[in-house]
Amino acid sequence: MTKIDRANFGSKLGVILASAGSAVGLGNIWRFPYETGNHGGAAFILIYLGCVFLLGLPILIAEFLIGRRSRANTAGAYQKLAPGTHWRWVGRMGVLAAFLILSYYSVVAGWTLEYVYEALTNGFTGKTPTEFISSFQQFSSSPWRPVLWLVLFLLVTHFIIVKGVEKGIEKSSKIMMPTLFIIILILVICSVTLPGAGAGIEFLLKPDFSKVDGNVFLSAMGQAFFSLSLGMGCLCTYASYFSKETNLTKTAFSVGIIDTFVAVLAGFIIFPAAFSVGIQPDAGPSLIFITLPNVFQQAFSGVPILAYIFSVMFYVLLAMAALTSTISLHEVVTAYLHEEFNFTRGKAARLVTGGCIFLGILCSLSLGVMKGFTIFGLGIFDLFDFVTAKIMLTLGGLCISIFTGWYLDKKIVWSEITNDGSLKVPVYKLIIFILRYIAPIAISLIFINELGLIKL
Repeated sequence: MTKIDRANFGSKLGVILASAGSAVGLGNIWRFPYETGNHGGAAFILIYLGCVFLLGLPILIAEFLIGRRSRANTAGAYQKLAPGTHWRWVGRMGVLAAFLILSYYSVVAGWTLEYVYEALTNGFTGKTPTEFISSFQQFSSSPWRPVLWLVLFLLVTHFIIVKGVEKGIEKSSKIMMPTLFIIILILVICSVTLPGAGAGIEFLLKPDFSKVDGNVFLSAMGQAFFSLSLGMGCLCTYASYFSKETNLTKTAFSVGIIDTFVAVLAGFIIFPAAFSVGIQPDAGPSLIFITLPNVFQQAFSGVPILAYIFSVMFYVLLAMAALTSTISLHEVVTAYLHEEFNFTRGKAARLVTGGCIFLGILCSLSLGVMKGFTIFGLGIFDLFDFVTAKIMLTLGGLCISIFTGWYLDKKIVWSEITNDGSLKVPVYKLIIFILRYIAPIAISLIFINELGLIKL
């Protein structure tokens, strides 16, 4: 594609919903409530908000300006803005990270479809807590059922990607994001009105400053980066489809607010429901695939139809949140192959889908029949998760802040953020200061802490 006929988003709403869809994912639904519960409730939320708006958004704006200025895929963006330098490897690392994340993320995304099916067919009714545990373990370690759902999920993602930017990504975002908000609000109302839900609301909102230490700040920063999808090329790629009139700062704030709003509301679904039946929410897949099905059955035991509706809506919500993320991850790699190797969009998408199905199957089998096969002591699924989340995304965020704050011409940065001087951006100097000094230090602290090199 030439620069002139390159695809664009068709509307401001499409820009915001697609970008927010990229950020909103499974991490908002289970990781944020868990982090909040473990780190002082409202105290963690306040620190998290500070991290989002003081660290996350400046890097988000930096990703936006790199993408829009270059009008290219993530790898091509750095080649255009820093020709003949090693900065091109930052973009390529983003593409590789997106590909690896899509491969293992699709495994969990496929699980959401299994649980949508279970909920629709009333499969949760009458199960004991022990049966929920054994049921999940049998399913996740099965050699074929998770693979079936993984392939189906990637094919749905593929179908949307091949439709293109405006007719595929933007159109699906305009349908899924409002639907996602409606489902969340209905579930929140149901959850907070349960008997005994007040304890869950208090747990979520009452600050416990005794739990606040350096680790809480690091957890909040890590969650902010994880939740906003920084460093994996999604937002940079989407920004390359923005028009020159798009207000990057305002769009970044909108994405940050929507992403945080979804995460906080997820807490209002999970905590009140769990506390109403005396269950303490825990982390990871066990929360959404073992604890919550049990919670929903117990919480609405007097009204089985409500338990049925609540379960179906919750897992449809999870599936849609996962899908908005897989679409953006797929687009990063598809755009790269399409533009750098001159493949048609259809061929590029097929290569990405095929590659992710292959790696996704290996990731899925590593939780079951291939459990004994490890690399550096980790199964393939856990290895992909560690390498991307702990190393590649953190390094990506660090490089983005240094590239924009120190390397890129100040005139380019000013031109993109202010739309050639047509916009007043009172926080412009603050954004630059954070990108130059604060963000690199903060990200470096996350990096060394996550790797266990130094425990802070």
